[in-house]
Amino acid sequence: MGRGVFTSEDLEADLTIEISPVIIMNAEERKLIDQTALHDYIFEWGVQQENCCMALGFIPLYNHSYISNCEYFMDFEEEIIFIKTIRVIEKGEQLTINYNGDFNNNKKVWFQTK
Repeated sequence: MGRGVFTSEDLEADLTIEISPVIIMNAEERKLIDQTALHDYIFEWGVQQENCCMALGFIPLYNHSYISNCEYFMDFEEEIIFIKTIRVIEKGEQLTINYNGDFNNNKKVWFQTK
């Protein structure tokens, strides 16, 4: 876990807490991004995941958890990613997402987890 996102107040379940525009990159640009530190901060993008994107705002700083308290959603038409809480979150708690997309997906991620 590197940097993280924490809440400064109690949050209710099913609350949209962030909406972020994205910068979309094609497959050729992805090859270049994969050679940089930005590789760990991009999301696969598109119905067929043919592209990738960099979300703006705090979204790249949400840490991974297999038992996340938030979930992210992609709106390909509007070119945004948004984050919603999936349960009540208490003040001071770290906000986490499951990097596999679905909050309850236990598929191994590409890095070692604790």
